[in-house]
Parts: sequence; structure tokens; C-alpha cells
Amino acid sequence: MNFAPLPSVDAAAVPSEGLVLDVRENDEWAAGHVEGALHVPMSDFVTRFGEVTEAVADKGRAYVMCRVGGRSAQVTQYLVQQGIDAVNVDGGMLAWDGAGRPMVTDNDSPAFVL
Repeated sequence: MNFAPLPSVDAAAVPSEGLVLDVRENDEWAAGHVEGALHVPMSDFVTRFGEVTEAVADKGRAYVMCRVGGRSAQVTQYLVQQGIDAVNVDGGMLAWDGAGRPMVTDNDSPAFVL
């Protein structure tokens, strides 16, 4: 059985107005995240699936991100199987930070990748 390659994109190529879906856990999110991202931890994903489908309906595509790309690859694969336009962000937040893309925190402390 052959599987189609997982759709993925480089962190530097994510459009600034794109829907970033962050599937990291709460402590990772608190340390630093993409401003405007939708935070749905992988552990909550099934119960919050409706939120994700609504957000994708509004924005058109989900750019799925975790710390390095493993968890987001699993979520991207699941979304694609559900017929949702989703791409995995190669290298995750580490690549985002490495590309010099902006990060924020909810409490104005310096953002970092946990």
C-alpha cells in the first residue's frame, strides 16, 4: 500500500495571515507561540475537532505545528484523511524561531521554544 507524501511547508513560507494550528501542550504554548495561532493540544484534539474544522473553513488551510514536526505530522495526516486542507510545518517551532519568525507569550515575557 502506498501513501501519498505528507503535505508540508517550510516555516519561512507560512503566510502571515495563514491559520497556524499549534498542537503542543500548554506549557510549550505558554513559553512562546505564533501570534494568532489556534492552540489545540494534541491530547485535546479529538474533543476539540469542531473548533479546528470551523477555523479551517474560515481561513482555507491549516498550517499544523508542534516543536519539531512529529506530533504535527500525525495531526496533519489525520486532517488530510478527513478531507481538510492541512500542511505540516517542517521543523515546527524550532524552525519557525530559526527562520526569525515572530513569537509571543500571553504574559509579555520573552518568548522561547520549550
